[in-house]
Amino acid sequence: MLTTLIVLPCLAALVSWLIPTHHVRRGLLASVAGVELLLACSTWIFPPAPAWGELLNLDPLGQLVLTLTCLLFFAASIYAIGYLKMEDAGDRIDLFQGLRFCNAPESTFTACLFLFLAAAVLVACTQHLGLLWVGIETTTLASAPLIYFHRHKRSLEATWKYLIICSVGIAFALVGNLLLDISMQKGNIAVEMTVSALSEKAFDVHPGWFKAAFVFLLVGYGTKMGVAPMHTWLPDAHSEAPSLVSALLSGALLNCAFLGIVRIYTVSLAINLGAFSSTLLTAFGFISLLVAAIFIVGQGDFKRMLAYSSVEHMGILLIGLGASHSITTAMGSRPPQGWVLHMMSHSLIKGGLFMLAGNILARYHTKSCHDVTGLFRTLPATGLLWLAGILAITGTPPFALFSSEFSILQSLLVTRNTTLAVIYLVLLGIIFAGMLTPVLRMCQGSPPHGTPTLTHESLWHVAPSAVLIGLALALGLILPSWLHNVMAQAARLGIPVSL
Repeated sequence: MLTTLIVLPCLAALVSWLIPTHHVRRGLLASVAGVELLLACSTWIFPPAPAWGELLNLDPLGQLVLTLTCLLFFAASIYAIGYLKMEDAGDRIDLFQGLRFCNAPESTFTACLFLFLAAAVLVACTQHLGLLWVGIETTTLASAPLIYFHRHKRSLEATWKYLIICSVGIAFALVGNLLLDISMQKGNIAVEMTVSALSEKAFDVHPGWFKAAFVFLLVGYGTKMGVAPMHTWLPDAHSEAPSLVSALLSGALLNCAFLGIVRIYTVSLAINLGAFSSTLLTAFGFISLLVAAIFIVGQGDFKRMLAYSSVEHMGILLIGLGASHSITTAMGSRPPQGWVLHMMSHSLIKGGLFMLAGNILARYHTKSCHDVTGLFRTLPATGLLWLAGILAITGTPPFALFSSEFSILQSLLVTRNTTLAVIYLVLLGIIFAGMLTPVLRMCQGSPPHGTPTLTHESLWHVAPSAVLIGLALALGLILPSWLHNVMAQAARLGIPVSL
């Protein structure tokens, strides 16, 4: 089954290049996405056996990332049906610079979407650090043409920035893998680069080399994850990419990089270097939170605002992950699951928000928060979901992000990091005000002169976001016991937990 999950989108990418008809290609995109989602869901009922000589081996955390990736890709594929109908072939006028440009061929765009899915699935399904690195690098190569779909100057600049910065980051991660291998050669015995094998060799590791490896891997995968100060590619790429691509980058790609950090962090816990690694995670987390707060306040571009929101939530994830070790060590209890719920909720909400941002951009022809007014009148369904999504992404109850952020706050308080807890709350409050202020202005008032109003919006444009944000609301209201148990298994990171 794991092999099918990876091979199917690869074959679909090849077929999409050969299909001459747009309607058939879009149908293929939605169909394959639906099949992938069904296969991912079936892994919860029929646990898949390891494949490729156990290079593919699905654990609870990987299973969550896999399901989230396939769900978000399916939602994006439904949105793409309506989106691609509006993006006709031929010359187009750039709304911001008045220059002519031409979109990339739809066949190339669809094929790269499939390749991105295959790479993301590979990352979720492997615990081999070398193969995981290959998967994350492949996501870079597959997503670069997606960012450059609108072939104008700004998208070209954003694509090159994305490629250069992420390539440097992934090179750091490669050096980190090499240093990790060196750290495990203390006894002159080769060890397989899987999380379980590395953890079992904890008694014979060189601490100095491992610390160097962890730093390189954290910086490398942190670059791809959008962690400050290595985040500089993220606002440009999210701002210039098509909205459905931005949804995939923020909701799926960042999770893949985060999974790489979780894998190496698991090894650090096994070799009793959890204090060192959790300190670094917490430090980078608060830097990201601070940078996001600075740039969100007064941000005039609503897509860049969402991008900096991703920087914020990646920082919260690192804080939650780092605090999980401290609270487990201090209290001897189950590791907190807040960061797992946060990862899930952020993917759902941010994916929905970016697709809604595409609806707003298509109607108002601007990304400026100041030029968009009267959203409730021009796009009633989009406006309502947009406000709900912003409330959700800022951690307003009863959405799931409130529960996850509160859980991470509890972790800081239980470990008596009161100063960090206060800083955490202050930064969250600043970000809440910084995002909600322009959004309320966008939703209220009268629309600009000449902006047409809609009584009915296309389901292709609204339904995917409604489902994703609705799921985030459902997770905040009730958490099924089976999902709670899976989250507990995903959060334990190799630490025995009584379920």
